[in-house]
Amino acid sequence: MTQGLNLDEPGFDLHRNRRKSWASAFAIIRDPLASLPPQVFTHSLVASRIFGRSRLFVCDPVLVHEALVRNADALGKGEENKRVLAPALGNGLLTADGASWKWQRQTLAPAFQFDRLREFLPAMIAAAEETRDGWLAQGSGAVVGLGHDLMTTTFKIILETMLSGPGQIDAAAVRRGVSDYLKPANWMGLLSILKAPRWVPYPGRRRAMKAAVAMRAAVQTMVAARRRDGAAQQDLVGLLLAASDPETGRAMSDEEITDNLLTFIIAGHETTALALGWTLALLAAHPAIEAKALAEIEAVTGGGAVKPDHIDQLGYVRQVFNESMRLYPPAPLIFRAALRDFDLGGHPVKAGTVLAFPIYALHRHVKLWDDPETFDPDRFAPAEVKARHRYAFMPFGAGHRICIGSAFATMEAVAILAVLLQSVRLEPVGEALPAPKLRITLRPAKEIETRVFPRGDARQ
Repeated sequence: MTQGLNLDEPGFDLHRNRRKSWASAFAIIRDPLASLPPQVFTHSLVASRIFGRSRLFVCDPVLVHEALVRNADALGKGEENKRVLAPALGNGLLTADGASWKWQRQTLAPAFQFDRLREFLPAMIAAAEETRDGWLAQGSGAVVGLGHDLMTTTFKIILETMLSGPGQIDAAAVRRGVSDYLKPANWMGLLSILKAPRWVPYPGRRRAMKAAVAMRAAVQTMVAARRRDGAAQQDLVGLLLAASDPETGRAMSDEEITDNLLTFIIAGHETTALALGWTLALLAAHPAIEAKALAEIEAVTGGGAVKPDHIDQLGYVRQVFNESMRLYPPAPLIFRAALRDFDLGGHPVKAGTVLAFPIYALHRHVKLWDDPETFDPDRFAPAEVKARHRYAFMPFGAGHRICIGSAFATMEAVAILAVLLQSVRLEPVGEALPAPKLRITLRPAKEIETRVFPRGDARQ
């Protein structure tokens, strides 16, 4: 099922891409996926320059490990990440570097321990059941937009599990803000590459900055109210309010708490919803794989309602979700900046070089995967996973900055899939899936629409 790289070769192949800077710039504006050099699907390293600045695409799991683990201290988040994300997320876990990042990571880790995450399963299942009931209420054959409905589902889960319910925050303002802020993200990225001043206008800038202010105001209001109230609650807000640096005793300010809550609200619901949308669309187009997943759900639940204790037993459903994230990783491109000189695969990397880890390409790399464009959950059978390099599949990143919410997201996705697949059958509207498009996260170029039928209705 899976090919391996020939590590006996002397060094790793390096391709130098000669694409013109302005061609790359126009591609970034349209869709950064289109700006990837085509060699990232076939080579280990691809070097390029855009407006005189060096970029190195790392497309090999051995080199990913060498860069993000062995040379982690040589890499920072870089200006491009901060330019795009900081107006909304401030200096939270996703954007911070150095000691600030380390302290925040240590502070947040208890909230994402596995035993604690299992306590969230009832809320995850309940949100999925609400979505299922809403779909069935529309009648057999109704057309639903997967993106919209799954965003609603995962947002409810974040509110219930991390913020003790929706009553404490203006949820509508935050959801509108996320959408408005992300629309011009590609322009933000290009202007960062150009090192243009932050005041330079671009399409959608005013609306995006207004959205960032509105989102932050909604969360700050909630944090201030919780601090005044003083009542201890066992949620993420309570954890952050009570947190202090074990060495200095310094507590998080309201602004720092806001930064991290927005990070989890935005990253914690949008990426999972997108991954679920792609997964359900793929299952709708592959009835045999859907049938295999459904058979496992029926065997585990005995035909009854999905319960928290069932989720760990749904190994094939988890394989389906992983294979969907292989083809459509929610965060398909990671950037780092070299803080000092170091060697990577026998090639020198100079300080200031931007390193790009094109996860989308790594997951479809011809040296790593047989028939990489084919949807095949058997790639994630235990024996296949054991035989494959750990960093050939990295939908949640890699190294010490791997996504802290990866277990939460996977547990949530399996629970939602189990509830929905057990009761509804989806049929695609149209012949093919929409093309993927990168706007910080990997989105379908248009809404994925499917017809919903009660499970048991004859296939049309």
